[in-house]
Amino acid sequence: MRSLLQWTTIIPVLAWILFFSGLVDNSGLFQILASILLIFSVMAAVHHSEVIAERVGEPYGTIILAISITVIEVSIIVSLMMTEGQAAASLARDTVYAATMLILNGIVGLCLLIGSLKHYEQDFSKPSVTIALVSLISIVVFTLVFPTFTESVSGAYYSIPQLVFASMACLVIYGCFLFAQTRRYRQYFLTVGKDEDEAKAVPIVISNRVFMISLVFLLVCLGIVVLLAKTLSPTIESIITSYSLPKTLVGIVIAGIILLPEGIAAINAARKNRLQTSINLSLGSALASIGLTIPSVAAVCIYYDIPIILGLDIKSIILLGLSVFTVMLSLSGGKTNIVYGVVLLVNLFAFVFLMIYP
Repeated sequence: MRSLLQWTTIIPVLAWILFFSGLVDNSGLFQILASILLIFSVMAAVHHSEVIAERVGEPYGTIILAISITVIEVSIIVSLMMTEGQAAASLARDTVYAATMLILNGIVGLCLLIGSLKHYEQDFSKPSVTIALVSLISIVVFTLVFPTFTESVSGAYYSIPQLVFASMACLVIYGCFLFAQTRRYRQYFLTVGKDEDEAKAVPIVISNRVFMISLVFLLVCLGIVVLLAKTLSPTIESIITSYSLPKTLVGIVIAGIILLPEGIAAINAARKNRLQTSINLSLGSALASIGLTIPSVAAVCIYYDIPIILGLDIKSIILLGLSVFTVMLSLSGGKTNIVYGVVLLVNLFAFVFLMIYP
């Protein structure tokens, strides 16, 4: 009973009650309250995902969180595209692009910076990074770069056969990555370089009851995050446009909300000198964000004949290429330092700045 009366279970229940009350649409005060409950529901999701990760072990815990985040992303994108149609044709591209930039520059950059400030240097497995980045680069090019240069359809679109091929390529690559992470080369993705205090720590015992409660409430938290984010997105969009800011910032805000659970979990892992867990979360989520989101959205768009814009403009392609290249160099040596984190964070600020001042 005690485990059901913690804030991590009470907050999402309150958020569900507020959502079904219908008050969010009618009052600015309740929208503020919904925003607060949204943030705390994200924090609760982080807690429950960490409990699950502790029970199932690595790398399965990070995979569960990454796929859960992707379910949120797909749900929000599909629901908005079904509602707005042509007006949301570029929403999938904007959200996935923003998520990728936030993960590669923001989450990875903060993990490297905070970890290096606290532990000077941190070790991680180079083969795990190579496997993840090889997979990520291929998926990024297939989904966000090629559509700008193909000739079958005018504009940054794929034709239906091209869209089907790109979706299948994403699923095959991501499936092989999961096979490598969980079976064939699982040892590469296990945490290395733990500090002495953590090595001496007694493992936390997670009972079946606590595990099941966390599993259920992780779904409860993720579900209300999806619904509240969708409900609040028109308000977010109106606020952004009222300040004469580009509408594409909506994609960054949505991606930021979606990525809060894994971002917090990754930074916490870096602080505890578990950088391998941070990298598994970050790069695994970037792969899932594109490799699962684009095929899912593409299937819906093909079935309902909804247009979908995937190709980035040249400026965005250059920024994306810079981000991927910087992450590759930063993680190529198996050790980290402060400089890598700072450079990645500067890349993130450049991404946001150039979106506001193109």
